[in-house]
Amino acid sequence: MERGSIVEYIDRQKIICSVVLEVKNQRLRLLTETNREVNLSPRRLSHTCNMRLDPSMGRIKMVDSLKEISARRNALIGNIDIKELWEVLNTEQEWIDLETMTEFCFPDTPNCDHESSVQRAFFNNKLYFKFNFDRFFPNTQEHVEQKIAQEKEAARRNHMVQEGGDWLAGMLNEDHPSIPEDKIEIVNLLKSFYLFEKKSEHYDLCKAVLARAGIDPDEGIFKVLAKLKVFDKNENTDLHRYNISSDFPEKVIDFATERVRSAQPTKDAGPRKDLTMLSSMTIDGQSTLDFDDAISIEDHGDHYRLGIHIVDVGHYIKKGDLIDREAISRGSSIYMPDQKIPMLPTSLAEDLCSLKAGQPRPAISILVNLDRFGEIIDYEIVPSMIKVEHQLTYYDVNTIAKDDQRIIILRDIAEKFRQKRLAAGAVQITLPDINVWVGNNGEITVSRINRESPARMLVAEIMIMANWLMAKFLAKHNIPAIYRSQKAPRDRLYKGVEGTLFQNCMQRKQLSRFMLGSEPENHSGLGLNAYVTATSPIRKYFDLATQRQIRAVLGLEAPSTSEEIDGIIQVLELPMSHVMKIQNNRHRYWLLKYLENKIGQKEEAIVLYKKRNNYQILIPEYMIERDLPVSAICRYRAVLICIPKI
Repeated sequence: MERGSIVEYIDRQKIICSVVLEVKNQRLRLLTETNREVNLSPRRLSHTCNMRLDPSMGRIKMVDSLKEISARRNALIGNIDIKELWEVLNTEQEWIDLETMTEFCFPDTPNCDHESSVQRAFFNNKLYFKFNFDRFFPNTQEHVEQKIAQEKEAARRNHMVQEGGDWLAGMLNEDHPSIPEDKIEIVNLLKSFYLFEKKSEHYDLCKAVLARAGIDPDEGIFKVLAKLKVFDKNENTDLHRYNISSDFPEKVIDFATERVRSAQPTKDAGPRKDLTMLSSMTIDGQSTLDFDDAISIEDHGDHYRLGIHIVDVGHYIKKGDLIDREAISRGSSIYMPDQKIPMLPTSLAEDLCSLKAGQPRPAISILVNLDRFGEIIDYEIVPSMIKVEHQLTYYDVNTIAKDDQRIIILRDIAEKFRQKRLAAGAVQITLPDINVWVGNNGEITVSRINRESPARMLVAEIMIMANWLMAKFLAKHNIPAIYRSQKAPRDRLYKGVEGTLFQNCMQRKQLSRFMLGSEPENHSGLGLNAYVTATSPIRKYFDLATQRQIRAVLGLEAPSTSEEIDGIIQVLELPMSHVMKIQNNRHRYWLLKYLENKIGQKEEAIVLYKKRNNYQILIPEYMIERDLPVSAICRYRAVLICIPKI
């Protein structure tokens, strides 16, 4: 390499023509066609030849000459048909050197300019050949077709970014915008972007569209979709995110309707114990329409006979049928302040499978004999036929709690059972529930529910007893089921039910996670040696699956194997996690919506603990926990009660 030699190199996806000014220590000082001086290693050069310029001609003339040479070489590109060359050469699948390729393109005495023009042509068009400075390899037919498709898609995406971004920017200034037919696709992509964020396959494209439109992808996208009426202003986007429909498929509705039409509860229920003469009652919330459990109590003088009756959903819904497959895909009914999405079609959940007053229903009954001190003497679980006499609400029961003898007895049984659990090490978390309800007119109502009211305590303890006895029953018969277990808490902050609100909050954080398995294990949190949930088969698939195992012991159907039970647990893991997220997120959304009207008002808060830069606080009135920066304490109009660490 000598002074004055014409060379080329690639910089920022462009071939630069230059002349060598100096060669020193394996480095080249070059003057480029853009009148810049650069230092390069010879290995960076893409083309060299014997063409030279006289360095003494002066810098300006050398730059002008380089421009002329570059223009001449670019002009020669028009004589090169790369596609035609590929059609001839692609069957060989061999590397072709620069000299040979130049002769293919310019058969009549090619020179340095021709060589450079070949390099430039193939550098600009990499569709048909792999390019490696001084050699070329023809791509396969399949590869070329793929690259053509990719280029078309890239062009389509660029068009979408420009057209979609400009349309969105203009739409923001319209009062009542509509979605043109040719913009439906981009709106659907933006919807996917909002719901799934980085998991959306259209994430990068949508970010580019939003950037062109000047819309913040974090703060502005929902407002855009709401303005376009894609989402309601209070849209439950989690339902879209987890693909949960509030409606059932038409074929499932038809199947359920036919099941209801053909059912004859008093005739096709099989051999069952007739308990229709019992004065049984349901106790539920005021808006409940799906009644899956009832209670009866009989005073036999020297002992009581407690009846816990669970509607036999398994009698109507068979394993693997259309409704069963739909139910397991949902996992559970979903209860939200503004909406309820049932696990079963309404014709079943609120009619055929509901313990409606005055209607005979097949059930699984847990009949418990207890002495006058509330100790269990014995129990049996039987298939039964029951007829609920009283449909009571929690309010009804609280009203008569001190006067109705049946309620008094049931409360006494419940309290004694709780004391037994606490003595066995149960952890009683006593925190109020915050009920949020959205009326048809959009009005939000928030109320505190005392979980320790006579009615709620009674129902909670008796249902825990029923689930425990069913777990013992299944374990005794060596039948696998969906057993729940829990290890001891990491720490105990109080005994019995004596904990303060603060202690209860902190104790909840010390609990171990509950586990699911097909074999019985100890449930430390409840103070019981085995536990299942089978008292809500209308609302929870776990309960329905376990009820079926009880039916199997009673000879009403074939049992599921341990492997099948483990399979159900695994299948339900994802839908149940979605149910919990949806319920929690929707409750929090409407609660915060309610609190928007209370901005500026004072609220008492409890400091749970201090982190590095913030406090974790609880607002007891609404049972909301949140982080509060240390620097914000003096700015917030809140009364802070600092509780010492235990």
